[in-house]
Amino acid sequence: MTWWEAIVLGLVQGLTEFLPISSSAHLRIVGELLPSGADPGAAFTAVSQIGTETAVVLYFRKDIGRIVSRWFGALPVGPWKNTVPSSDPDARMGWFIIVGSIPIAVLGLTFEDAIDHSLRNLYITAAALAVFGLLLGWADMTSRRTLTLDRLTWRDALIFGFAQAMALIPGVSRSGGTITAGLLMGYTREASARYAFLLAIPAVMASGFYKLFADVLVGEPAEGRDGVPGAYIALATAVAFVVGYAAVAWFLRYVSHHSYAPFVLYRIVLAVVVVALVVAGTIDAEPAATVPAGP
Repeated sequence: MTWWEAIVLGLVQGLTEFLPISSSAHLRIVGELLPSGADPGAAFTAVSQIGTETAVVLYFRKDIGRIVSRWFGALPVGPWKNTVPSSDPDARMGWFIIVGSIPIAVLGLTFEDAIDHSLRNLYITAAALAVFGLLLGWADMTSRRTLTLDRLTWRDALIFGFAQAMALIPGVSRSGGTITAGLLMGYTREASARYAFLLAIPAVMASGFYKLFADVLVGEPAEGRDGVPGAYIALATAVAFVVGYAAVAWFLRYVSHHSYAPFVLYRIVLAVVVVALVVAGTIDAEPAATVPAGP
């Protein structure tokens, strides 16, 4: 990997993380098309997502600060106990995010090996792009889109969580899966997108730091570019943060007034292109086990 490739991958991560088009799929595909010609790997993907998720934390800092403080205030223990009623919407939102994060944590650890290896096959990625793209389009067309986040329930929070967990498969899209579930349950486009971003914070941060310490700083990389220099990963993460902040602001404004049709069409076209490139031998369906790190 070179410096400019790290910048390109950071740009890709920042641009695609919040759009319902799967950032992990794009990193997987673009990595194959770069001169180095290989999958950046699950560890690189997870760590670079720390950058985009930091952008979310910064963008939603007021909401997050309010949710955290109200959640602590509603706890029955500690010096702050019962200073906030348990029925407080922000306190409940804190619990909803915790509950919604459980599925991806459990499934991510249980199927870590498959996520790092077999599920990164580009035929699987292409299928996920197309199938979940069509599902997003159907949900967007048929949803009544009347519910806002103050109507969120425990059942819905858990469904959102399982939908987010589908993004463990490259091509599904973390935001796309969560938004699709929200639309199918009747939530508005903006409410579904906003909750998707908030719900992703614990999962992405935990996954990113886990991979950072387990695969980058301590152990061997789980997949892809064996021994990618930490400076390259840091550069990609920084670029992803800057680009991601602009992307999340734009996307929330966009979904307030437009449908998801362009993203659905893009996913289907990309799936066809990926299959064509694999069949033509331009890129490999299976991720390379080891690729030299470069200067």
